[in-house]
Amino acid sequence: MKIGVPAEIKNHEYRVGMIPASVREYTMRGHQVFVQRGAGEGSAIPDSRYIDAGATILETAEEVWKAADMIVKVKEPLASEYDLMQENQIIYTYFHLAAVPDLASALLEKNVAAVAYETIQLPDGRLPLLEPMSEVAGRMAIQVGARCLEREAGGKGVLLGGIPGVQRANVVILGGGTVGTNAAKMAVGMGANVTILDTNLARLRYLDDVFGNGIQTLHSNAGTVSDKVLEADLVVGAVLIAGAKAPHLVTREHISQMQEGSVVVDVSVDQGGCIATCHPTTHENPTYVVDGVVHYCVANMPGAVARTSTFGLNNTTLRYGLQIAEKGLVRALTEDPNLRLGLNTYQGKTTHEAVAESLELEYTPALELLG
Repeated sequence: MKIGVPAEIKNHEYRVGMIPASVREYTMRGHQVFVQRGAGEGSAIPDSRYIDAGATILETAEEVWKAADMIVKVKEPLASEYDLMQENQIIYTYFHLAAVPDLASALLEKNVAAVAYETIQLPDGRLPLLEPMSEVAGRMAIQVGARCLEREAGGKGVLLGGIPGVQRANVVILGGGTVGTNAAKMAVGMGANVTILDTNLARLRYLDDVFGNGIQTLHSNAGTVSDKVLEADLVVGAVLIAGAKAPHLVTREHISQMQEGSVVVDVSVDQGGCIATCHPTTHENPTYVVDGVVHYCVANMPGAVARTSTFGLNNTTLRYGLQIAEKGLVRALTEDPNLRLGLNTYQGKTTHEAVAESLELEYTPALELLG
């Protein structure tokens, strides 16, 4: 199979879809890998490393897209890349289609096989290709939240851990999954008062065992969300429903009642966000203010720590990418039900139920199309 790795073009996105070690795994098995010149520079990977691993360097994104049977990326194709997508091409990346209906339309129009990292799912419900970036984003959420709480950044001027004799900051985390757990680790480590809300009582028991008295766990419902958000100095939105838009747990009314200079960081913004007043921002202009509350809603947070993120991501994406290359898409999807859940569009049909529901499109089970 011919695999293409174009440079990422999202604002301040420094990750790259494949590292040299992954290229080596493909080329050792007889596959060809085409990498756009300079694609790895943001992750401190020079072209020479790709060449040593067996890749062919191409000058432009157009050349890479045209040469490849399968494109391996990090972020979803942007509007300027829609015309580069080839008929019946495989694209293996993060898509988050529930938040970008225009991209879904382009994929369906070109019969692209869209294999989404974020919806590949194991029987226990884990999302293995989302986990490493969720770990990064969860930890970063506290770093950027602490920065935004500083007065010069528009915050109320609160130090997360306080000092002796001064109250610590209240950090409220909505969602106890991978993002929420990693956010809690950072917030506890910095000395904040931490509360995690989740609807899954088993998960709350687990978090209670892990953190002990270091955090407070609460069942998430309209009442507890309202009470804790209004008390918070920093709110981290960490809600995820695989393939679907995130529900708005924090309303505009909540935001209007929060203390001036409070901060919200919505990690789920790439799935529509769980805070009603959030919309995607960029690393270049990461924040804005609504009713005195600072909003940080960067949709590609892990891109800021590109080297860590790129290597962590490749640790998980390589396995499934090799399955597709070695077996071909149809056989790989037929034999692996976990990978099959990653298929979002195929042959002009929407093949993931939650994605179809969010976009109000007809759902066609993948197995019906795979034969």
